[in-house]
Amino acid sequence: MAKFRSSSVVEPIHSAESIEENEPEGGVLDRSIGSIISELRDLSTDQVEQILAYQQQHGVRFGEAAVALGLVSNDDVLQALSQQFHYPYAPKRADNQELVVLTQPFSVQAEAFRAIRSQITMRLNHEGEQRKALAIISPDTMDGKSFFAANLAVALAQLGSRTLLVDADMRGPRQHQIFEVPNKTGLSSVLSGRTSTQVIQQVEGVPGLFVMPVGVTPPNPLELVERPAFGLLMRELLNKFDYVLVDTPAAQYGADASVIAARCGAALVLARNNESRVADLVDLVGSFENCPVRITGVVMNEF
Repeated sequence: MAKFRSSSVVEPIHSAESIEENEPEGGVLDRSIGSIISELRDLSTDQVEQILAYQQQHGVRFGEAAVALGLVSNDDVLQALSQQFHYPYAPKRADNQELVVLTQPFSVQAEAFRAIRSQITMRLNHEGEQRKALAIISPDTMDGKSFFAANLAVALAQLGSRTLLVDADMRGPRQHQIFEVPNKTGLSSVLSGRTSTQVIQQVEGVPGLFVMPVGVTPPNPLELVERPAFGLLMRELLNKFDYVLVDTPAAQYGADASVIAARCGAALVLARNNESRVADLVDLVGSFENCPVRITGVVMNEF
């Protein structure tokens, strides 16, 4: 769990009036941290005055005073800050140990994903080139590929970008479980021509993040992604979203990942520290030597 840091809280509030909302020029609502915290915890007027008195007496910020008095928690302050800066944060999903960027945004893992995000945004699309989707590929099933794809998608959405995560792992789909979205229809439904509506789900609490689950697990996953419809779908989605990430089956299952990456146009290779074999990584990267796929990088997963 992230620790409360005093540097994260805004300047002291000196009167009850100062926690009111104010609307600056341009009509953008600028809410103070005190106003947000008071609303989150449904603080009474007496409790607010108690916080303000403690704040003035000890020279601390509103959030620090509220925590010191036991009226709010550190998570409440972090959630208030996330609202003030329009930064998705979901402490209510704290039981979800996989979405670390969303539930533990100040952790070492989350910072690592933000660093990777910066590299991806610089390398993925170059000016004047056709935009590309990004396939997340790995040699083996236990490399953490779905975990990585999910958190990278959250990190991209936190930039304010419309981000879509497509679960194309039709051999072992997991994104619907990670994000807790319905899985009745999805990618397999679109590629088999059974439906093209209601296959994209918006992730609750993360504006701009969407997931296309697999839907019904098909008996012929490789044949489905080899159809021209998959490439056409990728191009259509790139016209609607800023970033399109695609989770794939492990390369050990066959050609699925290579075919998907070719349709996406770009791929990021994931390996697990002390687990993945160098020979497998070399073979995987080498399989794209004569394919129009940009390898944006290789990431060693240590989590």
